[in-house]
Amino acid sequence: MFVVGLVASGVAASAALWGGKVSGADAETVLWVNPDSGAARQAVEWRSTGRTADALLMERISTRPQAEWLVGSEPRAVVEARTTAAAREGRTAVLVAYYIPYRDCGSYSGGGAWSATEYREWVDEFAAGLGDRGAYVIVEPDAVAHSVDGCGPVVPEERYALLAYAVDRFKRQANTRVYLDAGNPAWHPDTSRLIAPLKQSGIARADGFALNVANFRTDADSSAYGDKLSAALGGKHFVIDSSRNGNGPRAGTDSWCNPPGRALGVAPTTVTGAPLIDAYLWVKRPGESDGTCRGGPAAGQWWPSYALELARNARG
Repeated sequence: MFVVGLVASGVAASAALWGGKVSGADAETVLWVNPDSGAARQAVEWRSTGRTADALLMERISTRPQAEWLVGSEPRAVVEARTTAAAREGRTAVLVAYYIPYRDCGSYSGGGAWSATEYREWVDEFAAGLGDRGAYVIVEPDAVAHSVDGCGPVVPEERYALLAYAVDRFKRQANTRVYLDAGNPAWHPDTSRLIAPLKQSGIARADGFALNVANFRTDADSSAYGDKLSAALGGKHFVIDSSRNGNGPRAGTDSWCNPPGRALGVAPTTVTGAPLIDAYLWVKRPGESDGTCRGGPAAGQWWPSYALELARNARG
């Protein structure tokens, strides 16, 4: 309770400093900040031990909205809790549905449902947790792009049918905005490879697609790539993950996995100045590991030294 209370009291005061917006006349959707995130707890711990400067840097992360990843077998309670907390503050939660069978093709973030039936039931539970409170839902990072690559055990048509089911089910919930993941500009530079898979996966019924999730491509690169995809998809809008792209990508092997020298990117906002970009979001939570590469902990685990580097390198 101490952590939650202390951090929550500083969220509104810190919003203007770090790019969040509490109110305004420009119809911005105000996104929810979890007051008990790994970054928030870290900031409190460092303040209590005298690391004031590092705590201030950590607040560059803890005071900004970040997505909640639903990766386990029982999503309803967490989805309901997050959207309810957001609604109480007049804000909107950002959620990630990440439970497709053969998730991440068995790599660092491997896992997911055991069967198509289990996945559909999981999606139904997730949707029930949404109620009518509203949320931004990012559907299955990497799922389409991996299928285009030829992910071993995945039957593409079966996966696309599951993604379409998820899109349609989430869109049945009032006030829910749904974005189907479409990879990043470096993964499939030829956008034409993604068009048919995205269409089969229900993009026509989604609000749009998501780009650069958990990656480091610049906003400019993602925007240009998104414009090309949009033109082939009837003018679909998109969102960009700007959580860690402040210094752009790193060259070399495994440049996607805990690369050093990276920085926080543009603060989350739904006021983008671009007609096709609905939001810059922090989908990947800065400071959570990409996997056991470069000395990192397991994928999704909090890594304070990496978080601190991202915050220290941030501009503004």
